[in-house]
Amino acid sequence: MTFDYPQLQTRRPTIVGAGAYVPEIRMSTARIAALIPGWTPERITDRTGIHERRYLWDIDDVTGKAIEPTPGEAPTTGVDMSEIALRKALRMAGLRSAGLDAIFVVTCTADRPSFSQDAMLLHRRLDCRADCYALVFDSGCGGTMYVFDMVAKMIASGAIRTAAIVGSNFTSSMVDRDLYSRSVPLDGSDKSIGAYLSAYVFGDGAGAIVLQGEDDQDRGVVASVAGNEHLDLVLRPGGGSLLPPHADRTRPVDLAYVVNGALVQQSYLRCMQQSLEHVLARGGTAASAVSRYYLHQPNQRLLEHFAASIGLRRDQLAANVSRYGNTSSAGMLILLAEDLERGTVALGSGDLVAFAAIGAGAHLGAQLVRL
Repeated sequence: MTFDYPQLQTRRPTIVGAGAYVPEIRMSTARIAALIPGWTPERITDRTGIHERRYLWDIDDVTGKAIEPTPGEAPTTGVDMSEIALRKALRMAGLRSAGLDAIFVVTCTADRPSFSQDAMLLHRRLDCRADCYALVFDSGCGGTMYVFDMVAKMIASGAIRTAAIVGSNFTSSMVDRDLYSRSVPLDGSDKSIGAYLSAYVFGDGAGAIVLQGEDDQDRGVVASVAGNEHLDLVLRPGGGSLLPPHADRTRPVDLAYVVNGALVQQSYLRCMQQSLEHVLARGGTAASAVSRYYLHQPNQRLLEHFAASIGLRRDQLAANVSRYGNTSSAGMLILLAEDLERGTVALGSGDLVAFAAIGAGAHLGAQLVRL
């Protein structure tokens, strides 16, 4: 067991590495519509713009249930995906895991939901220092930028110097025709929401970034914000103390992720605009001066609508949701990692980029960063 409490100075939080992992199984819209009845393939594509999503586990076309892979055929878990993404990010940063002061995993689909076990397993696999924080943040699409704001403040304060943020989404293991063919009533109304939309929009993947305090004041986080909106954008009440699995009052659908599509559309447009306006104003930056925007992608149609509403050019908007599906907390980090790999942006270039996301219960956050 090793400890290392470095003597830290106040430094500017800077992205020094990014990595991603996206599974190989391509789940077409036609196939998912056949697996989970609800909308036709044409309606799914028309309403969401998603043509396929990536899955880590395949689905049985007869039973409509996820097929657990043979043990040992890695990657097969959310932690496996997270480890690949984080190792790539560390390699890009030129850092060893011993240099990490914290690992924060943001996910609502943890392999094991209690005790921050996914983060602890990453900590063990990478052989991190004993005093390196290892925590899971139970959050969805907005959680990564929410945690980014917290980490940036920790680094700026001098409390830590180097931290990894990992976003992971692993929903294919939960696909179940019986579960996602059900609906849940909306509180305070006579309407209900079908669970099938979640199966249509979500995909698997993991992304990671490494933030480090740097003396270079020409790079790093220019402005950051995080906040809370008390909105049930995604419903999943089962599994907690109030609705334990053995209770008579629990319904099977309580364990499904159920997206309130109408509420997502309303809140996304408002909250994303407000968050971005805030960081741009604090950074004294015009929207047109930002090279790339890494925004949460609930679906392709809503993303494009929002980008048009705030006047973004096509070349400013990073997007992959039409091919990968909504990868929740991983989405923005995957986009950045792919752009860095392609050379669309580059660390140390001075490129100005912006992040923004909102989701789930709801966490929101936005950052303006000079790479």
